[in-house]
Amino acid sequence: MAPPRIRRALALGLPTAWGAVAITYKLVCPLAQQNGLGARIVTSAVFFAVGTGLILHVRGALLREVRQLREIAGAAQNVLLRPLPPRVEGLAVAAGRLSASRGASVGGDLYEVAATDHGVRVVMGDVRGHGLAAIATAAAVLGSFREAAHEEPELPLVLRRLERALGRHLRERSRAEHPANGGAAPDSPLAEEFVTVLLIEISPDGEVTALNCGHPWPYRLSGHAEPVRGGDPLPPLGPFPLPADLSVLHCGALLPGEALALHTDGMEDARDAAGRFFPLQAALTEAVRVPPVAPQTVIRAVYSRLLRHTGRLPVDDAALLILRNDRKRVPLQQGETARRESTMT
Repeated sequence: MAPPRIRRALALGLPTAWGAVAITYKLVCPLAQQNGLGARIVTSAVFFAVGTGLILHVRGALLREVRQLREIAGAAQNVLLRPLPPRVEGLAVAAGRLSASRGASVGGDLYEVAATDHGVRVVMGDVRGHGLAAIATAAAVLGSFREAAHEEPELPLVLRRLERALGRHLRERSRAEHPANGGAAPDSPLAEEFVTVLLIEISPDGEVTALNCGHPWPYRLSGHAEPVRGGDPLPPLGPFPLPADLSVLHCGALLPGEALALHTDGMEDARDAAGRFFPLQAALTEAVRVPPVAPQTVIRAVYSRLLRHTGRLPVDDAALLILRNDRKRVPLQQGETARRESTMT
């Protein structure tokens, strides 16, 4: 690859050379001064060649710029949605994402898995809309989670931190987009911005607790896909403040070999040409019909079926996260020891 200085010289020199050829021909060549049919054909051919050369040069420069922008965008996307490790504290992990923005691999969906002193904590969220504004909002929420997940002893305190981080981000955007600061008109009013969030904590004994702010509930995978029933969700973050009482919801234990499938609504809202919704539960059941549940295999199978169903990119971002319990056993819960001993006697 040529050094940047040489590339800049070529970018300026080649169009100048093409232009000089055309001007020189027109002013110096006697054939260019004639009005005969043959002379006109030759002159037209010369200018056509010059124009074609300029177009090809500009096209090549634009393609190089696009490649550079994609490389930069890819690096930024990997910082936002970092590749997840294959294992986190005895859990096998795999994630997939499909952006509605052509040429992008990330949009308004967000997810993260963190091994903390309080258990494995997971966030799955969906920012209203997609594009650059959604990416910035997702970055604000994810950045807050990555700190709060380790620092806060209780899951409700983590959610409070996410709410405050989103509020700060929206206030900063409001100031930046104000006409007095020369900001462009936003795609949608900030008052309509919101983020659905699902927070999950998996304790060392496999017990699953959750807080849900308007997000789809996950599926439990164990030979088939069964929806997790965690109760009524809270409203999404953004439009209204969280209620004073944030009680975690108990979703049962994730037994060894079982898995959770967290997703954004872009999965279930994807439609085919006839307007039929994507059957996510059926696709998950088909992917886990033969045990054991392999997270990466589930991801590939579900996205392959999703693309066949829609025949194109979905109209909304679609993310899927699989967590399989690979721990050897689930320790006895409080009170179970006494019950088992009394049964045996």
